[in-house]
Amino acid sequence: MDPTTLVIWLIIGAIAGWLAGQVMKGAGFGLVGNIIVGIVGAFIAGWLFPSLGWELGGGPLGAIIAAAIGACLLLFIVSLVKRA
Repeated sequence: MDPTTLVIWLIIGAIAGWLAGQVMKGAGFGLVGNIIVGIVGAFIAGWLFPSLGWELGGGPLGAIIAAAIGACLLLFIVSLVKRA
């Protein structure tokens, strides 16, 4: 993986994690937390969306939206587990 790809992953992860934090909790998780939540959300969306036949399009905006939706799903599942 070249440095440019790594920086793009980090930026998309940070934006998606921040968006998910705003939607699900009302606050962010800090830079590192947002990046982790966003990247894990991107993996969830990358696994789930093709299984459901969903496609959001390509490019950075599609990646951010998909990662944010996946991160929201992640935070929802974590909140369910935390309550139990």
